[in-house]
Amino acid sequence: MTLFSDTELFTTGQAGKKIFDLPDCELILIDNFFSKEESDSFYERILRKTKWREYEMEVYDKTYTVPRMIAWYEDKDNVGADPKGPDWTYELLKIRSRVEKETQLDFNSLLLNLYRNGKDGVGWHSDREDNSGKDPIIASVTFGETRIFKLRHKFNKEIPQIEIPLHHGSFLLMAGTTNSFWQHHVPKTARKVLPRINLTFRQTQRNA
Repeated sequence: MTLFSDTELFTTGQAGKKIFDLPDCELILIDNFFSKEESDSFYERILRKTKWREYEMEVYDKTYTVPRMIAWYEDKDNVGADPKGPDWTYELLKIRSRVEKETQLDFNSLLLNLYRNGKDGVGWHSDREDNSGKDPIIASVTFGETRIFKLRHKFNKEIPQIEIPLHHGSFLLMAGTTNSFWQHHVPKTARKVLPRINLTFRQTQRNA
């Protein structure tokens, strides 16, 4: 018998809104962007309703399965959008609306990542520019287990790495030249951790 749900163990951050003072970077963190009650509900519904799938990528002519599950949503009028792709759910539209109200920006696509446990993570990288341009704006929302989000400058190695704990219900905005000058990373951990759901809202090209 399950005596409690995962959400009872998730914690929201207490730092409020923080604008990071970093070179070549526009980075804003808002802890408790969604309340504990909202975050619990979103976590349970998104985890249950999303059609998660594995993702394979090629590195140096070798194909491997990335250590996390993903799902992709986008407006049907996006360039190259799959007309049979999944429709935005009520929960995802509600979250997108809150993000767009905060940023005063429009987002037309969403990549979801499910980190099932400590064995899941993502290596150092900058986001791809093929569909979003050189300096994409990424609006990131986290539900579930707190995981560390790391950033490092691509060119100036004297700048220390940044470590940001992304809590249940937190919001992180990466804008400006962040993607051109910085890489980010969610490391794996040997600790026993519960799942984390990360939503990254994006601006992909639309039909003219």
